[in-house]
Amino acid sequence: MEERDLAGVCGLYCGLCPRFQSKARSRCLGCQLGEQHSYCSVYRCCVIKRGLFTCADCDEYPCERLLRVLGVEEGLDSFISHKPALPNLGRIREVGLEAYLEEQRERRLLVEHLLDHYNEGRSMSFYCRACALMPPDLIRQAMDEVEKVLTSQQVDGSNLKARAKAMRATIQDLASQAGIDLKLRKKK
Repeated sequence: MEERDLAGVCGLYCGLCPRFQSKARSRCLGCQLGEQHSYCSVYRCCVIKRGLFTCADCDEYPCERLLRVLGVEEGLDSFISHKPALPNLGRIREVGLEAYLEEQRERRLLVEHLLDHYNEGRSMSFYCRACALMPPDLIRQAMDEVEKVLTSQQVDGSNLKARAKAMRATIQDLASQAGIDLKLRKKK
């Protein structure tokens, strides 16, 4: 799979989506790879109707359809945070698709490391959100801090649940200190 395949049409980066990172049979390969996303009105408009790669390429960006699907007016998310979508599209316009994808690749590799070493089976969505919303240096800082705790044996490194709990708490603390809300925005 090429990195370009992970560039979501709407600005979400598919490599940081729990449905992409899943090992289940229902795993999503990303919206650039197929008809499975033909139900999405943004995909239909951008790719099928206009022949564009992402909404960043559109003369009408940001359009009402994109803003509605991303829940911008209501400030809502679905199973994945929509917060980075518009900034991501802005970044594509600013630095170009290839430079943007290199930045996102770094985030994807961080989430894959977290999933490989600190996922007890319940942390995938949290790690994906954290890597999408936090600067990569804060994620690396969390990894370094947890590694020190494991090395000093303050946390049992052989216990995956303990490692995951320490990582989640460290990421949450660093996010809070940076003023980053990692919770999904849902209707009340």
